[in-house]
Amino acid sequence: MSHRTAANIRERIDHPIIDADGHCLEFLPLVREYLRDAGGARVDDGFWATFEGARAMAHATPEQRRDFGVMRPPWWAFPAENTLDRATAMLPRLMHERLDEIGLDFAVVYPTYGLIIFNIANDEIRRGSARGFNLYLRDAYADFGDRLTPVAIIPMHTPEEAIEELDFACGELGLKAVLLAGHAMRDVRAAGETPRPMQWMDTFGWDSPHDYDAVWQRCVDLGVSPTFHSSGMGWGSRMSPSSYVYNHIGNFAAGGEASCRSLLLDGVPHRFPSLRFAFLEGGVGWAGTLYSDILGHFEKRNKFSVGRYDHTRIDRAELLRLFERYGSDRALAHIDAMDDALWPFSDPGGKENPIDEFKRSGITRPEDVRDIFARNFFFGCEADDPANATAFDTRRNPMGARLNAVFSSDVGHWDVPDNRQVLGEAWELVDEGLIDADDFRRFTFTNPAALYTGTNEDFFEGTVVEQQIARL
Repeated sequence: MSHRTAANIRERIDHPIIDADGHCLEFLPLVREYLRDAGGARVDDGFWATFEGARAMAHATPEQRRDFGVMRPPWWAFPAENTLDRATAMLPRLMHERLDEIGLDFAVVYPTYGLIIFNIANDEIRRGSARGFNLYLRDAYADFGDRLTPVAIIPMHTPEEAIEELDFACGELGLKAVLLAGHAMRDVRAAGETPRPMQWMDTFGWDSPHDYDAVWQRCVDLGVSPTFHSSGMGWGSRMSPSSYVYNHIGNFAAGGEASCRSLLLDGVPHRFPSLRFAFLEGGVGWAGTLYSDILGHFEKRNKFSVGRYDHTRIDRAELLRLFERYGSDRALAHIDAMDDALWPFSDPGGKENPIDEFKRSGITRPEDVRDIFARNFFFGCEADDPANATAFDTRRNPMGARLNAVFSSDVGHWDVPDNRQVLGEAWELVDEGLIDADDFRRFTFTNPAALYTGTNEDFFEGTVVEQQIARL
């Protein structure tokens, strides 16, 4: 399908285009030099071993991968035939030079290979790798801050390691955008000494064994907006040993939804209302579903309403009358065992198990949910996703909400065959009448601007969009 050119679209609009999620392809031979400088040969070797392991699994058969309990790893994941776009992702100077051709005024650049750092279990290698990548990213983009800004990698296995890297990357290196791990896999203690212990997912909010409020406070202090780019591949249903496509479909939506749901129910946006959180590359369709689902659960399971499902409130005499009138002979033969029909999945447990599961969230009325989504949450949407229109459908979204979809080019990865087409793909929704020009402005300019200026009003100082941001 043909798209409008970037130049044609730029003639129709009067605002800049901010890319909230482009990608670089880090030049790994140089990255490894930074890893050795940051953590020594052990960090470099440990990080590189993750690629060697993935390569070994790529050459395994699906049956062997199933025996190992691993998925098929990504393959042919980046531009190849389009050599210019491959080089653009690898070379910051070339990306900077091509921004006008692509149709972008300013881009926030996320790592690619650096994303695997969050899954490294070894503390020394994970933390050393993050430090090395952040040094590399600072230096690689040092001369291009007027139109490009890189994103610091912040591991989150403990609050202490997150704070330490936030202080280094933002406080010392001066990086102003951050990427936090969306989850950490933790061993189940009762699993015992097994070759591969059972694990559960910590999403740093609800049920976390650590209190991450100090991390959120440090983000406030440093003026950085926490963003998440979590993959859902490798857990849940996305563990196919034979198909990367099967594992990839919907994986970023699953990762973003887990983080967003956890933060909201744990009350993080309630306790830190000035923070802006972004969940990237998964689109906004899942966010509309989550928003509606939370409202539905709150309506029926808030502390005032949930009691209506307490099985001790059943009118036993009325229930018996109904059974006597409508029950079969075989059912009536067990009428004395009525208790066994009523208590399963109706017992909330002892007093340590809360009845008010919304208490920590700070939500006391439906409008609180709407306000959190409108103020605190932003959702990275690739240009070719038709579900982007749902963010702006105030008739569809409960209470007339407009969700904060932010334009995310995803240049550098296989789902962008030609960098020059991403703006045209985003504009398609306008041509098809699914959104209007004002929605497009929100999508590509005001929402991305709000994501960063909401936490740091000086985020765009010294950039080519500084004056337009100041007029918002």
